[in-house]
Amino acid sequence: MPGFDPALDKEIFSEELTLGQFRFKVSVMSYNDGAPKMQISRERMNKEGEATFAKLGRLTLEEATAILPMIEKVKKFMEENAPAGAASEDPE
Repeated sequence: MPGFDPALDKEIFSEELTLGQFRFKVSVMSYNDGAPKMQISRERMNKEGEATFAKLGRLTLEEATAILPMIEKVKKFMEENAPAGAASEDPE
């Protein structure tokens, strides 16, 4: 099986939010023109203001409350842009 090729990974839509020392991003991604999928990521902002990857892991109530509207917006985008008759075809 071939490895992951970042050139084939496309961001279709995204929303970002900075909360404290973290930046959260909820996006719709499509790999190799496959089924669009929601991705939720967290980045830690260092003292220089640069973002570095951080595991999403557990969320505080404040974080969950802040990103839920972004999740709903991305979900709506996916529903409105789904091909006719499309169902969740890829369980990954």
